[in-house]
Amino acid sequence: MKIRECFKFLSSKGFFMNSKSQHIVKNPSGGWAVKRSGSSRVTKVYLNKKEAIERGRAIAKNQKSELYIHGVDGKVLEKDSYIMDAEK
Repeated sequence: MKIRECFKFLSSKGFFMNSKSQHIVKNPSGGWAVKRSGSSRVTKVYLNKKEAIERGRAIAKNQKSELYIHGVDGKVLEKDSYIMDAEK
């Protein structure tokens, strides 16, 4: 198994979750929010999920962290890691 594949596997199991990870979550007041791991406040609220994902992805890439996209029920639907992108 290549190092990158091994890292992606371990990352998918939550081994590398860090405090800079970004989460896309349903906002109770409406819309979708970008929220940093461990923060009680949201970064910003967007009218639709697509816009929130675009902004969350940009932040995660910039911070070399991870992006977690949650569904309406709060469960993680998708996860992207940009930690290894620093090597590129």
